[in-house]
Amino acid sequence: MIDVALLSVIRRWHFREGMPIREIARRTGLSRNTVRKYLAGQVVEPAYPARKSPSNLDDYGETLTNWLFRESRRHRKQRRTVKQLYRDLVSIGYTGSYDRVAAFARQWRRTQDESKRLSARNVYVPLQFAPGEAFQFDWSEDWVRVNGVSTKLQVAHFKLCYSRAFFMRAYLTQSHEMLFDAHYHAFRTFGGIPLRGIYDNMKTAVDKIGRGKERQINKRFYAMVSHYLFEPEFCNPASGWEKGQIEKAVLDARHGLWYDVPNFASLQELNHWLEQRCQTLWQETAHPGIKVRSLAECLDDELGEMMPVPVAFDGFVEHSKRVSSTCLITFEHNRYSVPASFANRTISLRVYPARLVIVAEAHVVAEHVRVFNREKSTPGRTIYDWRHYLSVVQRKPGALRNGAPFASLPDSFRVLQTKLLKHPGGDREMADILALVLLHDEALVEQAINKALELGEPSKEHVLNCLSRLEQPQRPRDLIPPPALKLVNEPLANTARYDNLRRTRHEH
Repeated sequence: MIDVALLSVIRRWHFREGMPIREIARRTGLSRNTVRKYLAGQVVEPAYPARKSPSNLDDYGETLTNWLFRESRRHRKQRRTVKQLYRDLVSIGYTGSYDRVAAFARQWRRTQDESKRLSARNVYVPLQFAPGEAFQFDWSEDWVRVNGVSTKLQVAHFKLCYSRAFFMRAYLTQSHEMLFDAHYHAFRTFGGIPLRGIYDNMKTAVDKIGRGKERQINKRFYAMVSHYLFEPEFCNPASGWEKGQIEKAVLDARHGLWYDVPNFASLQELNHWLEQRCQTLWQETAHPGIKVRSLAECLDDELGEMMPVPVAFDGFVEHSKRVSSTCLITFEHNRYSVPASFANRTISLRVYPARLVIVAEAHVVAEHVRVFNREKSTPGRTIYDWRHYLSVVQRKPGALRNGAPFASLPDSFRVLQTKLLKHPGGDREMADILALVLLHDEALVEQAINKALELGEPSKEHVLNCLSRLEQPQRPRDLIPPPALKLVNEPLANTARYDNLRRTRHEH
């Protein structure tokens, strides 16, 4: 093999100076056939021929390649390892080493990855959307300090495909009720509803993925879509580029908006800040395709093409729960009280993002603020409403003394209870007083208790007396008669007129 410099000299001597091949061979010491080969082939840079080293795997290369193709089409957990393939080769006569088989498998995988990278699967068509045509949705996980505690939040991201206006709302979970609530707040903030929504195959929307674009959509998700009248569209599995705008929005938010957020007292305060911050960024951010216009200006073009936002979808998730003998139901490791009349019965629990509604016999019988318990190792919290146990203490007044639900009584109720329990029969009196809230306004009952406490020796009779006075209809105000009528021009007494009348009568 000659080097590049010698090849360049040979070509220059022959093609430029006309030197014959015999003379070139004499000067270089090469054979005439070698010189003729390099000149005839128009080679400008010599190259070594591909080196082929014989291997014991040569006779089994095609078999191993077929096996590798077969395993690549199987599920990851069902694929045979390279060691297992090596043992299979040995069983059919292979006498080489395992290292040679492993090197062959690594080279085969690199070739496959390179072919995929260069294939049309990584070539994309730029997309264009009309005003009001579509929005994209996705979830992300981010950490924010809420009430002094670093909290992992599930953030719902929305982005309008035309104007690129975006919206974010934070929750503690990605459940159905959070998804429904996020859609309403996004549409409300945007000012309308586009024609289509583009999603990945999240479990809260898709129950089963079929062939191609075939999807078995969750019934509750379909109910929400039917309420807001837009068409859902789902990406192919593991194809995040089909909703690239929202994927980029999640990444931009993580490196921008979430980079240095302040500490928030509550989740509600955080969501209010997020909404205001998004609207501010609409004004400050230029549209990536129309540099001279902001996102807010492009959003104005969409408002006329989007459907007005209706009332919020009643996006609860319903569960069937059995009430315990202590009038409690359990949800997400926490316990909530239910009116005692439904103890040992089955009720319906409607779960909203921030509240729980208990329904029985087609009526709402109780409502609680939803409590989230992030530590699954703890027993959870118990949320009582002492009003739910009033029918029980009517039969068991002694339970007032140590009853856990009654630890949350208002201060005036607790002061009265302390005084009454010092006397025989005081627990019975207190149970009767508490039962007054079932028939009367609780605020008036509390006022009556405060007035009875001012007397120094409160009792049931004092509370009832004060309550009856508070409930008496207000006496009408005393009527003030109008001032006496007074003539502006008072008539003058003229007695002469009477004499004139008498005189005229006598004359006739």
